[in-house]
Amino acid sequence: MSEEHIPDILALAEAVTQKSDWKEALDSVMAVVRSVFLFDNLSLYTLENSSSEITEIAYARAVGRGQSAGADAAWGAEIASRVIAQNELVVQTPNAHEANENRLTQPFVLGLPLRTYEGIIGAVVFVRFGGPEYTPAQIQRAQYIATQFSALFMRKKLTEEVAALASARRLLEMQEDFLATISHELRTPLGFIKGYTTTLLRKDTNWDEETRREFLQIIDEEADHLNELIENVLESARLQSNTLPMRFQPVRLDILIRDTMIRSQARYKNLQVRLDFATAPTINADSVRIAQVLENLFSNANKYAPGAPVSISLTQIRDFYRIRFSDAGPGIPAEYLPNLFQRFYRVPGQTGSGSGLGLFICKQIIEAHGGRISVESTLGRGTTFIIDLPIAGKNPGD
Repeated sequence: MSEEHIPDILALAEAVTQKSDWKEALDSVMAVVRSVFLFDNLSLYTLENSSSEITEIAYARAVGRGQSAGADAAWGAEIASRVIAQNELVVQTPNAHEANENRLTQPFVLGLPLRTYEGIIGAVVFVRFGGPEYTPAQIQRAQYIATQFSALFMRKKLTEEVAALASARRLLEMQEDFLATISHELRTPLGFIKGYTTTLLRKDTNWDEETRREFLQIIDEEADHLNELIENVLESARLQSNTLPMRFQPVRLDILIRDTMIRSQARYKNLQVRLDFATAPTINADSVRIAQVLENLFSNANKYAPGAPVSISLTQIRDFYRIRFSDAGPGIPAEYLPNLFQRFYRVPGQTGSGSGLGLFICKQIIEAHGGRISVESTLGRGTTFIIDLPIAGKNPGD
């Protein structure tokens, strides 16, 4: 390799390492390769896992006389197969009697193996239409270029393996966090149930009827809490795995909101609600699941903003309906809002029991409808949940 090409060769080595994305790195390498090696077409082939069969072409570039030619026969797949099978370079020149024909029908092809410490991983094929032939010095230069391509593909593989390991680690951490959280959440109601039951069963103490009834009421409430927690955990798991059935049908949102409000007011006697909308056309939705979302918002308003009035508006914005569910409660600090829809998340310092799954489930249900849910809050002025549902809705099979 002559001294005059050393700067370009160094630039090639730098191009391999400058870009974090392997495709961007390939484009950078190509800009240098053309300056140190003459070719019209270049193609890169990689092996399918550990087999000896080449995959579809991994990268191809036409920069010379073959740019407007049909590339199907000009990328050298046959040569690449021979290179991989023989694990050595292959040079192919056109027959002498074809010398006077169209240059595009006279490919001079050079195929070289791409090797790493694991063995051959593919092949690079250079094509020159109409020559010139590859000299020994040029072949040596092409072999160096092939080692740079091999390094790029190896880096790509290592990057993918690192990403896979990081993903597996995150999944393991999430599973460990889930188990720790659910264990804690399950132990809380179980502790109350066990404690008060043991107290009532003590033989050395006689409890008056009022105390017994108070203890039994606590046991009953904690049993309901435990049942709700288990149901929410199962439902959130089904939503995440897309195994919770959704029954889409025409639904009048205005009627659904009114019906859910009436049921919630019967449950929460002090709940004050103002509705700000007229009649609305139907959308395609699961009425039971949308009602579940609204019921959760009413429950949260009653729990975390007791006595504060609630207002609900329904408007059409382009191709979706927007529900704004607002309470005039104490509000939520801004730093907690990004985590509000995460599984098991509860705002620090908030009173009232809860599994931390309600808003997570709400988000999953709304997204299963092709919509989105978000939250706005100002301390001392209240919290607003914004639900956008597409008017067209989703089909059951989507």
